[in-house]
Amino acid sequence: MARVVEVVGIGAGDPGQVTVEAVAALRQADVVFFLDKPGQARELSDLRQLILDTHLPEGGYRVARAEDPPRRREADAYTGAVADWRSRRAEVCQQLITEHLGPDETGAFLVWGDPALYDSIIAVVEEVLARGEVDFEVRVRPGISSLSALAARHRVTFNQIAGSVQITTGRRLASGWPAQVDDVLVMLDSGNTFLQYRDEPGVTIHWGAYVGTADEILVSGPLAEVAEHIVATRERARAAKGWIMDSYLLRRKTTDPV
Repeated sequence: MARVVEVVGIGAGDPGQVTVEAVAALRQADVVFFLDKPGQARELSDLRQLILDTHLPEGGYRVARAEDPPRRREADAYTGAVADWRSRRAEVCQQLITEHLGPDETGAFLVWGDPALYDSIIAVVEEVLARGEVDFEVRVRPGISSLSALAARHRVTFNQIAGSVQITTGRRLASGWPAQVDDVLVMLDSGNTFLQYRDEPGVTIHWGAYVGTADEILVSGPLAEVAEHIVATRERARAAKGWIMDSYLLRRKTTDPV
């Protein structure tokens, strides 16, 4: 039997969002790998442990930890910085697998939301495999994304009748609203890019931070009316916790549905 590495989506933070499939996979894990963030963001690891304690109260697994490498933030070298960061993450993950996962054991990486949506662990694990220095089987378990949780909390859908929806980043949104799209779901926006559209008539926003956790914050309404409130709320939350995870839905009202 070969080593197995499970990439498990664990939802946006609420232990109730962990799927039955994910729990079953975790119950098979001999070791759970933690990539710890520095400073106050270590709270993210505490939330992972809460999820494990909730669904595996009997234990039965080991925890192997390593520091998650920081990513360079130079705006003019974004693509190269991400590639460098993934490569350094691969080195860390390879060391974790090599040192802590036995030949016939199963290890698990716990991924926020869904592993397929703006997360690098699948690519990182594949890079480790491509290096050919350690062999294992990879399995991926889908999870409830932060965007799904956001829409549920605001009681809205991603799209309007017969409309298109696009998932993008703040960096991409800064270059313009996507063509032929009325609904834009935005992640990874450190620059409050929605402010570019606050003077556009008829735009609404559904914003949330720490969705699914005890610290959840939700704001919704016409963008022109709530934009500055969101900026102020976001800054207070970041100052208080030292980190923030947020996302939002920008919506133009569909006037001529097909």
